[in-house]
Amino acid sequence: MEPLIITATPNISWLNPKLKFPKTPEEIGEAAEKCAKAGASIIHIHSDGKWKESTRMVRRRTDAIIQCGMSSLSIKNRMDAINGDCDMISIILGHHDEAFVNVETHKLHTREELKEYAALLRKHGLKPEFEVWHSGHIWNLKYLIERNYFQRPYFSTLFFGWPGGNWSPPILEEYLQRRRMMPDNSIISVSVMGPENIKVLTAAILMGDHVRVGTEDHPFIGNKKAKTEELVSWISDVARSLGRRVASTDEAVNLIGVRRRG
Repeated sequence: MEPLIITATPNISWLNPKLKFPKTPEEIGEAAEKCAKAGASIIHIHSDGKWKESTRMVRRRTDAIIQCGMSSLSIKNRMDAINGDCDMISIILGHHDEAFVNVETHKLHTREELKEYAALLRKHGLKPEFEVWHSGHIWNLKYLIERNYFQRPYFSTLFFGWPGGNWSPPILEEYLQRRRMMPDNSIISVSVMGPENIKVLTAAILMGDHVRVGTEDHPFIGNKKAKTEELVSWISDVARSLGRRVASTDEAVNLIGVRRRG
């Protein structure tokens, strides 16, 4: 079984927005370093208009893969991230429809936009992280693959329990059904927003898939609030207790096919 790739998300907790999270490039870099030391090989970051500064600060503090998030933004508003120092960028495979505390997100993302992403990412040597929220997104992914818009392997994150029109139940049946539909040459990671995460993430570890944890996804271990590096340590311990080794950054780079920019 491949070593476990852990993606850390030290960002805003959409359902618990009063929780503190790193905001400045310096704070983001410090959080990234702690997460990498705990076992994360991918750091999924947000940035408030300072993508270049944030990615460069993360690069100074750790050798982890830098994955720029906020896929709800338009391509125009993500060019600083694309032109920056990251290795991967998140792309949702359809429309955003999310219902968070104090935030309602409705953003249109067309297949034409996905094709534009393909050209940009080839130009800049970036690896996409495909966000798969339901089975229709898998149809779009296969549509793109059939037309050779993206190169394998296809790194995708399956989302469960995120509220809004893209919601899907955070249960084993949904996870198993969706992973069966994924295209060949997929590298699958799993994100669960809610306390059901332990069941679904454990299943992903046992099935040979990968996991995403952090304050953005679910900032609790049991009933206790936790920082992202604590969540990374926790899921690393879960993996080891199940007999699965945690991937190093170099192993994750080779498995995913990332071309390092730093």
